[in-house]
Amino acid sequence: MVTERTFAAVIFDFGGVITSSPFEAFNRLEAERGLPQDFVRQVNATNPDDNAWARFERAEIGAAEFDALFAAEALAQGHELAGADVLAVLAGTVRPAMVRALDQLKAAGYRIACITNNVPTGHGAGLARSDDRSDALEQIFARFEHVIESSKAGVRKPDPRIYQMMWEKLGLEPAACIYLDDLGVNCKPAAKLGMHAIKVTSGEQALADLGAVLGMAFAA
Repeated sequence: MVTERTFAAVIFDFGGVITSSPFEAFNRLEAERGLPQDFVRQVNATNPDDNAWARFERAEIGAAEFDALFAAEALAQGHELAGADVLAVLAGTVRPAMVRALDQLKAAGYRIACITNNVPTGHGAGLARSDDRSDALEQIFARFEHVIESSKAGVRKPDPRIYQMMWEKLGLEPAACIYLDDLGVNCKPAAKLGMHAIKVTSGEQALADLGAVLGMAFAA
């Protein structure tokens, strides 16, 4: 169903939207190590604005310091887990239907962009981008008109400033933008600031909800 609002741009999170959720990989790691399910999320939810993960995504610390600080935070929660082990499983797998949707949106005249919380090391979902233009993930990033990475911007979602940075780059008002993210904590400020936010629980659900808003049918 087409809404009365007129949208000009669709802004995507990357990990958990364009790719599968890194939380799935975290759960596998936890199972392998005999840790409680969602333990990594528990650690990262403690002091969420200034813990090791938050500081790493703002590029305030490097990989070695993150490794040690995360390990200390995990130990404070009662279990041993190195930060490097978490980073090693962070990358998700690409959802082909989401990539096709990017092309379909561009063909329909919509501008597309990306806001991603990432860390300044490695490559993959949630990790720093590479300079290899032949890389499959870089070819996806190349589809976006603008990409804002927390590790380069020095600010991370859900800080409202990172959304404002994107509006300014696009030269649009928030009401002209749709925003997709797999975390409700990141969708809430986007909606509060005037964007139409869609919380992603799966690729199929995301495209169904986006299609309903835009009056489009996306290929499976």
